[in-house]
Amino acid sequence: MRILFAIALALAALPGAVLAQTSVALGSLEHDTSLPVEVTSDSLEVSNEAGLASFLGNVVVIQGPMRLAAAKIDVRYSDDGTGSNDIDEMFASGGVTFTNGTDAAESKEATYNPDTAMLVMKGDVVLTQGPSVMSGQVLTVDLGAGTGAMEGRVRTVFQTGNQ
Repeated sequence: MRILFAIALALAALPGAVLAQTSVALGSLEHDTSLPVEVTSDSLEVSNEAGLASFLGNVVVIQGPMRLAAAKIDVRYSDDGTGSNDIDEMFASGGVTFTNGTDAAESKEATYNPDTAMLVMKGDVVLTQGPSVMSGQVLTVDLGAGTGAMEGRVRTVFQTGNQ
């Protein structure tokens, strides 16, 4: 394991070495998608005809231990005819912060699908897991599987514990 870690660090240190995509172990980010989704904000605009709700100002979305915060979150929902409006997708913009346990990520925007548990964060993404930090342009996370990938000029700083 230490040899693989040393090789990864050596490759990252080489001039011109670019890792277009880096896998991210996100085991602590697994969560239960059957839990209810709670949204709070300063204001809400709804268009039943368009199937869209726009939460504006200090928006916080909570589902179990997962938390997504942004200046604005648009929620697209579908009406199945039973009076139950299911959330199809959420689009967050304006200083997006995602936290779950000790893991946290920040970006310019994010898209989350509660049914598939897929979260895609875009624009100057910074992922913090304990003392380690990774940055890139796109972070795609499968919250159901606890896996993810960072793309776009990935930079990783590992803390070795010997400091």
